[in-house]
Amino acid sequence: PPSLPMIVYGFITEESVIALFLAGIGPGIFLIGLFILFSIIYAHFFGGYTPSAPASWQERRRSMIKVAPTIGLASLILGGIYTGVFTPTEAAAVGFALALILTVGILRSLSFANFKKAVFEAMITTAAILIIIAGAKIFGKAITLYRIPQEISMAIQMLIDSKAMFIFVVCIVLIAMGLVFETLSMVLIMVPVLLPAAMNMGIDPIWFGIFMVIMVECALITPPVGLNLYVIQSVSGAPLGDVAKGVLPFLALMLFTVFVMYVWPDLALYIPFKL
Repeated sequence: PPSLPMIVYGFITEESVIALFLAGIGPGIFLIGLFILFSIIYAHFFGGYTPSAPASWQERRRSMIKVAPTIGLASLILGGIYTGVFTPTEAAAVGFALALILTVGILRSLSFANFKKAVFEAMITTAAILIIIAGAKIFGKAITLYRIPQEISMAIQMLIDSKAMFIFVVCIVLIAMGLVFETLSMVLIMVPVLLPAAMNMGIDPIWFGIFMVIMVECALITPPVGLNLYVIQSVSGAPLGDVAKGVLPFLALMLFTVFVMYVWPDLALYIPFKL
C-alpha cells in the first residue's frame, strides 16, 4: 500500500479506502512469506546459486543511513493513513511536501531539471488516470441506467448457485481480460458489473476488493500474453519464454493465496474489522 487499484475500487464502490488498505496487510504478508520461502527453496535446491559474502557492519550502517529518510517518509505517510490522521488524498499532499523538503532541503539530491521532469510525468499520468476514471463513471452510469448489473446478477444467481463457483468464474474472466487490459481498466470495467452479484451472494465488498486486486495482478503475469510479462522481458532482456516459465511458481502462489482467502476470509478481514 498505498495501492492505486484499491483507491480506484474504493472510489467506484464508495467503500473505505483505509479499510481496503488494512485488509491488504494480511494477504500481503502471507504473499511475502510464500515468495521468500519459495525463493530460498529454489535457490538452495534448484538454482545452483552460491551465497554472497556477508556485508560488514560498516556497510550495513552506511546502507541504513542511506535508506532511513525514505523508510521514515513511507512510515509516516502509511502510519498517518492507517491511524486516520489524514485521508489517502491528504496523504498524497503530505508525502509530496515532505519528499520535496527531504530531497531539496536536506539531501540536496533533486535538481530543478529533474523536478520539472517529474512534475511533467506526474501530470501526464494523473491526466490519463482521470480520463480513465471519467470514462468508467460514464460506463457505470450507463450500465446502471440499463440495469445491466442487476440483470447479470440475476443471471449469475440462476446459473451459479455457490460462492465457490462464482469466485472461480470471476477468476477465469479476470485472467482472460489480462490478455488485453491493464490493471485500472479491469477494475473500472468489471467492479460495477460483478460487485452487485457478489454482494447478493453474501460476499463482503472489502474482501471482494482484495480478491479483485490480487486477481488483476495475477492476470497481468499470466502466460502467454499477460501484459506485465512484456514489461519484465523488456527490462531484463531475457527471452519471453524464460520470463513466462519463471513467473509460473509465483502465479501459483498468488492463486493459492486467493484460495486461502476464500477458505479463511479473516486473512483479509481480521485487521480492518476485528483488530
